[in-house]
Amino acid sequence: MEELDYELYYRNKSYKTIAGIDEVGRGCLFGDVLACCVVMPDDKRIEGITDSKKLSKKKREAYYDQILKVAIAVGIGRADSNTIDEINIKNATHLAMMRAIINLRDKNDKQVKPDLLLIDAEHIDVQTEQVSIIKGDEKCYSISCASIVAKVYRDKLCQTWAEEYPNYQIEKNMGYGTKAHRDAIKKHGITDMHRKSFVKNRKNW
Repeated sequence: MEELDYELYYRNKSYKTIAGIDEVGRGCLFGDVLACCVVMPDDKRIEGITDSKKLSKKKREAYYDQILKVAIAVGIGRADSNTIDEINIKNATHLAMMRAIINLRDKNDKQVKPDLLLIDAEHIDVQTEQVSIIKGDEKCYSISCASIVAKVYRDKLCQTWAEEYPNYQIEKNMGYGTKAHRDAIKKHGITDMHRKSFVKNRKNW
């Protein structure tokens, strides 16, 4: 069975501004969860786009530049570690997604309001019509683009965070709970950017 072209399918149902949304950093011990909302043109599809996790760092960064060059509009939304601890990671992820929609801007910095959201396996509390797509980062072009932008954008933040918190090798683990990262927490303790709700069971490490 041929894979559905979601953008074309919904465009044929008279939706005009279709945005793909994905997040990154959901399982990290450190730093923000980050979401991207992106509207891509129909006539300039980038070949080879897929889920960011299936691409090498070099390819992700190359696609990131291409996506930003051709995208009609891009929005980034973030929720920090304190917010994650306060409202839990699922709600914080939804908040980051909603912020990404609010921040959706075209190249003239004008706000763009989509009439349909294609979201990777989530449903968020907004009035805009939305479709939740399981494995959307693999199956849906605009969600794949969002996944790449979100991943590379957050990785760049990790490089900055690593300079501010040099003991935790954030530039290598990107905030995820690798053995080296967990060992660093045992040695140096947690920072204000660690998710306390994620590291409270350290005795099991």
